[in-house]
Amino acid sequence: MKKIAILTSGGDAPGMNCAIRSVVRVASNNNIEVTGVGYGYQGLIEKDFKKIGPRDVSNIISRGGTILKTARSEDFFKKDIRKKSYENLVTECIEALVVIGGNGSYKGALSLHNDFNLPVVGIPGTIDNDINGTQRTLGFDTALNTAMDAIDKVKDTATSMDRIFLIEVMGRDSGSIAVYASLAGGAEDVIIPQEDKDVGQIIEKIKEARSKGKRSWIIIIAEGAGGADLFAHRFKKFMSDIRITVIGHTQRGGAASVFDRFLGAVMGKEAVDALLRNEKASAIGWLDDRAYSYPLQEAVKPKKEDFTYLLELIKMLT
Repeated sequence: MKKIAILTSGGDAPGMNCAIRSVVRVASNNNIEVTGVGYGYQGLIEKDFKKIGPRDVSNIISRGGTILKTARSEDFFKKDIRKKSYENLVTECIEALVVIGGNGSYKGALSLHNDFNLPVVGIPGTIDNDINGTQRTLGFDTALNTAMDAIDKVKDTATSMDRIFLIEVMGRDSGSIAVYASLAGGAEDVIIPQEDKDVGQIIEKIKEARSKGKRSWIIIIAEGAGGADLFAHRFKKFMSDIRITVIGHTQRGGAASVFDRFLGAVMGKEAVDALLRNEKASAIGWLDDRAYSYPLQEAVKPKKEDFTYLLELIKMLT
């Protein structure tokens, strides 16, 4: 293998630049040239290609976002558009593609492979931690720490003013950030897409706690569960001292944490190694303290998340 391409697709995630740097430098050490694709799959369609070498990725590990830029491309799911994209790769003598992104990005890569037998490998770049087959995704740890910082600050004012705060964190279909942040941040309750939550029961818990002298209450809500505004409307039918904080896209930004930098480095290397092993359609995962490759077909399946143990612990520690 002499030439590969790399792109970042979908929502940006801290640590993407770390993975880009690793892929480029590990490939270079194996005498493989790397082409960077701008703006994800849209860049494949428009042939937004640029050669990137080891010096082009200097000093990017401390930068958030992605130097390759990212975008979402609905057009790419049309077979004739994918054919054009594949032909663009062929004209540049590109033999394989590394995709850093989430589930939708993985599906795009798998479609390219299935249609044209192009070797592809996916690196899980998403703050939601919702890719099947990996315990951790790139960006989750950083996003979680960003959320934690905000939750700690909100908790100060909630305690000072005896108020109930609904704090919305990101997580479209996943409750990972919400659950982990609730446990680590000492929140009293958490609402996630995977669990039906009875607002009436939460209100009764709050009333009982207040009768015993507990005045403030923090509830973490994953955006995919309906959002803080929806639940605030329900709560305000019974209580007036409700405040909302939506942490939002700050969770996507900023320099990657130590763990995400580490994850980007080892996952990037494993991605290149997978191609050198002649694997045709692989995803890179993190399991039992090591990076490993597994079938991309498995990675695009829905992740079955069981938060039972952690949710019970949150209740126990309230």
